[in-house]
Amino acid sequence: MIKGIHHISMKCNTEEELSKVKDFYLSVLGLKIIREWPGGIMIDTGNGLIEIFTNAEGERRLGAIRHFALLTDNVDELTEKVRNAGYEVIVEPSDKVIRSDPEYPIRMAFCFGPLGEQIEFFCER
Repeated sequence: MIKGIHHISMKCNTEEELSKVKDFYLSVLGLKIIREWPGGIMIDTGNGLIEIFTNAEGERRLGAIRHFALLTDNVDELTEKVRNAGYEVIVEPSDKVIRSDPEYPIRMAFCFGPLGEQIEFFCER
């Protein structure tokens, strides 16, 4: 039985990239490392993990998975933190209503992370 998503995984291949990953996810977004081993780290998002392998070349292309979304109460604040840290915001914060049944009001924004990953900041309204 599926209980949820345990983690997403990304790769970096230099100490410089790993340093940027740690700065972005820990300092800018305020997340914490919960596990570290030779060749990898796991960062806690509150309801899932981001796993970063530090011992292999990374992939720099978008595949079937376009982005991952981090749930937040304040899309605008996170977007400004990311922008102030020098990262590219690719979709500015905006309110949307997903035309589902029932309708699903949200606030969202997108940025690129330190490994080129697309990250959505997502708030349910």
